[in-house]
Amino acid sequence: MSVAGEIDLYTAPRLHSELMSALPADSQVRLVVDMSKVDFCDSTGMNVLLAAHRRAREHGGDLQLAGPRSATRKVLQVTGLESVFTVIDDPAELAGQ
Repeated sequence: MSVAGEIDLYTAPRLHSELMSALPADSQVRLVVDMSKVDFCDSTGMNVLLAAHRRAREHGGDLQLAGPRSATRKVLQVTGLESVFTVIDDPAELAGQ
């Protein structure tokens, strides 16, 4: 899944809906969220990503973040979420998987 623009109070509900649709409760899904085009992500956006990650893990799946820009990476580091999510530096690395 690719996300672009800003993830904030106004856009987070749509992202939440899309992520929940991509993570059916009854299956093991490995979802990679390409963050390389995200300009901004606030705490609301991080909470949506965290909830989706939790849902995926509860059902034996995983949610990974790919290519977060420096501002998003900093939020992940400051909040300690960088150790919760698997973060892939370059979304192009996924082409072979």
